[in-house]
Amino acid sequence: MATASTLSETTTPASSGAGVPGLLIALGPLSPEALESVLANLGLAFAGQDVLVATPDAAQPPPPSSGRLRLTTYTSSAAAVDGFVLTAADFFNGYRLMQEHKSAACVLLGPEAQSLAPDALHGLAASALGGVDLTTPRYSLGPRDGLFNSAVLYPVTRALYGTRPRYPLAIDLALSTRMAERLATAAQKFTAANQNGALVWPVAEAAAAGFSVAEVPTGPRKLPQPDAADLNSLLAQIAGSFFADVDAKASLWQRARLAYAKSAGVRGDGTSVQPAIETREAPEVQPMLDSFRLAYSNLQEIWSLVLPPNSLLGLKKLSLLPPASFRMPDSLWARIVYDFILAYRLRTINRGHLLGALTPLYLAWVASHLLLTGAASGAEAMAPEEHIEALAGAFEADKPYLVSRWRWPDRFNP
Repeated sequence: MATASTLSETTTPASSGAGVPGLLIALGPLSPEALESVLANLGLAFAGQDVLVATPDAAQPPPPSSGRLRLTTYTSSAAAVDGFVLTAADFFNGYRLMQEHKSAACVLLGPEAQSLAPDALHGLAASALGGVDLTTPRYSLGPRDGLFNSAVLYPVTRALYGTRPRYPLAIDLALSTRMAERLATAAQKFTAANQNGALVWPVAEAAAAGFSVAEVPTGPRKLPQPDAADLNSLLAQIAGSFFADVDAKASLWQRARLAYAKSAGVRGDGTSVQPAIETREAPEVQPMLDSFRLAYSNLQEIWSLVLPPNSLLGLKKLSLLPPASFRMPDSLWARIVYDFILAYRLRTINRGHLLGALTPLYLAWVASHLLLTGAASGAEAMAPEEHIEALAGAFEADKPYLVSRWRWPDRFNP
């Protein structure tokens, strides 16, 4: 067990003697202005309710409590990491706080939490207090935001675990006590090794435990930007962690059935309500296509160790297409991602080189997606969410391929 966190509470006189609230709101590091904005939104979201708000320890005392918001500060041996997603330290600290304060539910809020509206905050908390183990937000993002989530994280998670949260690596979550405990246990192997910035995958953990999962609409949200890291490093960090987690949970997803529960903000058939296609300017994708074509010339040796002949043939055809007609078939992208997951598991090549070789293929998918969904008209024009749902369907349809190659890799050598 990792060394227990040291928790210290600072409560203003106005809230002294108040009963322990059932809801805990755990915040990460925020600027004074951002903290003030978050507290204002929390006051509107939980007017008249007894809510405990925990912020990281700082040199300055927390601002005075207002209304029925009780403020506390905490310190922990799992030092929080100033990043762009929730990390192992956040889950470890959140559960320790829940234990300390005997909270029934917890809402973990990530960086830039001041951009979440009061209704969004209330919806997350209400779901957890209503008995749902894991509640994820469904953000309203722009068509160019969260594209790696749309291309890889969402469709793979949906296909493998039979769950439909749109953002499996959401930066805000609502947790029951047992869900928080499970995430803290998963995080502990990292915090014990002082890897506090490691990623943990909440939806996969909930699926492995058989816990309930829900999704609530939260509207627009400002996404924090990662530190100045190049795309290769960023994708390697996220994809590497994700592929490793898929490997660790193989015994689960190989037998998981595609059965979906209805979730808030999702129609009964599990598909999202799609906005009408609007007239848009043609997206600028030439740099992405140049990167893909350069990689096609230079990475043939690596790709041929990972991808079967049919996929290599598909990439050859793509490399010859002019920008106006550049489209990557959903089935080809699904097969590419699955083969990279398999190569990661089998260590076909050095994992760092493998993940680097995925980047130009991802850029090719992004270019194709933007061209397809940026069309103002035409028979093939699609709204962004419509295309992403179709893509997820392709991943579901091709799951038997992944299972077969996972169990009998020698029968499917490229």
